[in-house]
Amino acid sequence: MSEGRIEGLSHITLITRDLDRMTTIIEQALGGREIYSSGDDTFSLSREKFFDVGGLWIAVMEGESLPSRTYNHIAFKILPTAIEDYRRGIETLGLEVRESRPRVEGEGHSLYFYDDDNHLFELHTGTLEERLERYRQGRNP
Repeated sequence: MSEGRIEGLSHITLITRDLDRMTTIIEQALGGREIYSSGDDTFSLSREKFFDVGGLWIAVMEGESLPSRTYNHIAFKILPTAIEDYRRGIETLGLEVRESRPRVEGEGHSLYFYDDDNHLFELHTGTLEERLERYRQGRNP
C-alpha cells in the first residue's frame, strides 16, 4: 500500500447526455453552484462542468446516460425542516420522485429522485451516528 490513507472524498463524476439540463437540476434541485465549464474545450474525455454542492466537488461530463435505474445513489444531508421545500423544487423540475424505503423511527427521513440520466439522488435528514444509535436499539425499542 502507498503512503498514507484515504483523506476523504475528492469528487463525484456523473455522466449526462445534456449538460444544460443537468446544470439546472444541480443548481435548482440540489442548490449547487457552477464553478467551472469547459465550454468547447475538453481537457478530459468530453465537455464538462464542475459544481460545488454543499462543499462537495461534483463533476458532470457529457456522455451516454445510464441504461437503467438502480438503487445505487448519492445521498446529501439536509435539514429536516427543508425536505418539503426540496420536494417542491424537484417536482417543479418534472423529476421523478422515488418513494422512500420503509424506515424505523429515528433513522431520519429521505427524499429520493431520479435525474434524466437515471442517476438516483437522496436528500437525507439523518446522520450516521443517529442511524447507528437507532439500530443498536433493535426493532422494538
